[in-house]
Amino acid sequence: MAHSIETPGTFDNLRLELRRGYLVLAVLVELRSEQYGYTLRKALGERGMAIDEGTLYPLLRRLESQGLLVSEWREEEKRNKRFYRLSHDGKLILKQLLAEWHSINASLNGII
Repeated sequence: MAHSIETPGTFDNLRLELRRGYLVLAVLVELRSEQYGYTLRKALGERGMAIDEGTLYPLLRRLESQGLLVSEWREEEKRNKRFYRLSHDGKLILKQLLAEWHSINASLNGII
């Protein structure tokens, strides 16, 4: 007896799983230059990687707690904004993650 799967739900779940991994990499790459949350969201969105605030800000806090980012509050345009950038460890980890990404991508392209 064949089992049916709920294709849309299955696809959405697997897509989210895949997206979680590459969002971390995309955020780290974008934060090679200092940005605050809004400009980071805008930059990612313009590159086809839309991310909502409810996902971005917890991710930024987690990456900072892991020592990969540093942040500071500054006033700009009469508003306090939190600026993020890669820490020294973040730069090292990003270099390793990019090498891993290129290796995985090459392997996957070979399989596909």
